[in-house]
Amino acid sequence: MDGDVGLLSPVSASPAVAALTGDRAVLAAILAVESGWASVLEKAGLAPAGSAAVVASAADVDRYDVAGIAVRAQGGANPVIPLLADLRTEVNALDTEHVGAGRAVHTSLTSQDVLDSALMLLARDAVAALLAEVQGVTTALASLAEHHADTLCVGRSLTQHSLPFTFGLKAAQWFHGLAAAARRLEAVELPLQTGGAAGTLAAGTVLTRDSVDTPFDLSGNLAAHLGLAATPGPWHTNRLAVTALGDALAGVTDALGKIASDVLFLSRPEVAELAEPRAAGRGVSSAMPQKQNPVLSVLVRSAALQAPYLAAQLHLAAANFNDERPDGAWHSEWPAFRQLLRLALGSAGQLRELAEGLRVFPDAMRRNLDLSGPLLLSEGVSAAVAPLLDALPAEQNAGAAGRTGKQQLQSVVDRTLEVPAAEQSGTYRRLLRDVVPASALSDERLEELLDPASYLGQATEISRRILAAFPEFAGSSGPTPADPTEDTPIQTDLNGVSRG
Repeated sequence: MDGDVGLLSPVSASPAVAALTGDRAVLAAILAVESGWASVLEKAGLAPAGSAAVVASAADVDRYDVAGIAVRAQGGANPVIPLLADLRTEVNALDTEHVGAGRAVHTSLTSQDVLDSALMLLARDAVAALLAEVQGVTTALASLAEHHADTLCVGRSLTQHSLPFTFGLKAAQWFHGLAAAARRLEAVELPLQTGGAAGTLAAGTVLTRDSVDTPFDLSGNLAAHLGLAATPGPWHTNRLAVTALGDALAGVTDALGKIASDVLFLSRPEVAELAEPRAAGRGVSSAMPQKQNPVLSVLVRSAALQAPYLAAQLHLAAANFNDERPDGAWHSEWPAFRQLLRLALGSAGQLRELAEGLRVFPDAMRRNLDLSGPLLLSEGVSAAVAPLLDALPAEQNAGAAGRTGKQQLQSVVDRTLEVPAAEQSGTYRRLLRDVVPASALSDERLEELLDPASYLGQATEISRRILAAFPEFAGSSGPTPADPTEDTPIQTDLNGVSRG
């Protein structure tokens, strides 16, 4: 078992994440590269017949002491060197037919070839699992967007109420950010590395001197064997493959973090528009029995706050890959690279559970929307009414006093904001009516302008277009959104006393 089980990184502390990114997974990936290379060499006639089977048997991760290899790695500054010593011992012990299988181990490769390729192999499996989790999230978000296409809520900008909005559009925007990030991640190539000691393929050239295969053929065959991308040449010090993956992973955690941040705010008791799915033992406090903490969102946000720095570490390393094989910069990549995979995997799993079980409370959304009252429609009112005021004859617009219609309506807003919030709705209507005569604007039309549902712009069409732009992430049908009538959100007053 790994020494680091995630005690201080709960977002990624899961058996599934450990299985894909733990030390045993890294060791297994290194062994897979070595075993795959033996197979390629044998098929090319460059290793004794039967040697690939022996190396494959020896490449069983359970045969190796992971902790011991980690300690011994200090001697050569990477884990490949001590593992090779152990692998050769195992191969020799298993080569009972004396086929000379040891000659197939690591021939013409260097440790960076193996570890770079192994980490790409590790990433391949982790990214596949991550995209599966993301697919679950986006399918749930698409379902929420469709189900709540007409659910009114308030839009907020710079922390303040801005315009009427829909929860369907909010869910669609969540979907947009995550689907775009996932599509970018899908497009990242994970290449094989086989450059030899200094990236010239010198040893490979000697190896293939009497063969019909070239070093490039062997590299391409190994890439196909492992399911990695073939490259035109070694990339020992050209680290775009690593930074591109790091950036894509950080982009996914950014998108997940945005959702989590919104949920954290919208699930506050004084807002209470959303709530995380409940589960036994989740969200508990060590001191306050009444608390139901939104821990799924907390964990996802914690990952989103860490990922950018890890991606930056990869760029810092890439900029300092000196010479043809680097000193230290390469080594500094490994922990950042793996931690990014862990955080993205863990947070996607947490967010999937959140999205699939998210509880939505439309009544609370309408209540919060109504806090601003008709003032929330002042932009639309100004656009529709200012031209009417400008067109009025002077005798019908005695309050103009040389001001434009827009200026008169701004004065109405300013005067309304001077009264207590509880009085603003009635005050705004009255002042509007004082400024705009019924001959220019009927009461019926005024009420229509003050209806939040009348000023949603293209909210529904924007949502539709977003979902249509990423059909592969929308899913045929998502889970049925939680029924808000099933659960009333627990709210508290300022003294922490629960109220239904």
